[in-house]
Amino acid sequence: MEIAINAILTVVGLVMLCFGGNWLVSGGVAIAKKFRISNLVIGMTIVAYGTSTPELAASVAAAGEHSALILGNIVGSNIANVGMVIGISAILVPLAVRKSVLRKEIPIMLAVSFLLVLVSVDGEISQYDGVLLLVGLGLFGYYTFKDALRQRAENKETVGPVTGNVYVKSVGLIGIGVVLLYVGAILTVDNAVVLAQEFGLSEKIIGLTVIAIGTSLPELITSIIAIRKGHSDIGIGNIIGSNVYNILMIMGVGAALGGVMVGSDVYVDYAIMITFSLSLLLALKTKIIGRLMGTCLTIGYVVYLAITFFK
Repeated sequence: MEIAINAILTVVGLVMLCFGGNWLVSGGVAIAKKFRISNLVIGMTIVAYGTSTPELAASVAAAGEHSALILGNIVGSNIANVGMVIGISAILVPLAVRKSVLRKEIPIMLAVSFLLVLVSVDGEISQYDGVLLLVGLGLFGYYTFKDALRQRAENKETVGPVTGNVYVKSVGLIGIGVVLLYVGAILTVDNAVVLAQEFGLSEKIIGLTVIAIGTSLPELITSIIAIRKGHSDIGIGNIIGSNVYNILMIMGVGAALGGVMVGSDVYVDYAIMITFSLSLLLALKTKIIGRLMGTCLTIGYVVYLAITFFK
């Protein structure tokens, strides 16, 4: 009976994720139009922050005694975001990628990934390293803010005034969406972990797979909804922003609270995370992540899960 309840609560959490993702995208698009900001920037900021709340909640909860779970969650989520989210999204609809994304945003995501490796070389992501990552978060925030101002200045066409009702409605949709994503992810993750433990999975595997997939579900649902509505820039921006925030914000907060120990075996997962991110640069020539590449990413992620489960 208890297992059945956990399964039902997991489904309830998934339903909340669907509704939350839909409202977050709707509110984000409305804000973008009213303030003449691109969907990509909205995806990298408001939407990415919103879909990263489950990872942040899980990491804060794990800080201290279960700090190793933070690293597994972040690395696993970043792998899932590219392999599962972009992979499945591209299978459904080929994703058009802007040249600026391939030349600026994806390299930033890669640089942040290498920074995580760099602060791990001494076997610990210390509290000082956590502060360094949070400084990086501030710099990334400044970059996206300046980019938004530049786009607003370049976009001179007349748009309707931002009325109070429209603004309140858009912010309200975003707020409700974030809350539903947060609660839905917690319900999904907590009950999925119980189910995984019933099947005898270790904490490390749970962190790299069950929790990582669970906390990436908001990105998956939100990206699919955005793409179905014709806003693929939000889907791509969401993943790039989420992966950057996972390292700079979530690892930064988790490490600053008490440090995170780094085992030697995590470097294999680091390499896989960076390899998945590098694969996106294959779209540099065509500027499209097509169904073939999406299929390869998805299969690669499934193989990664299988190896993780059985190693």
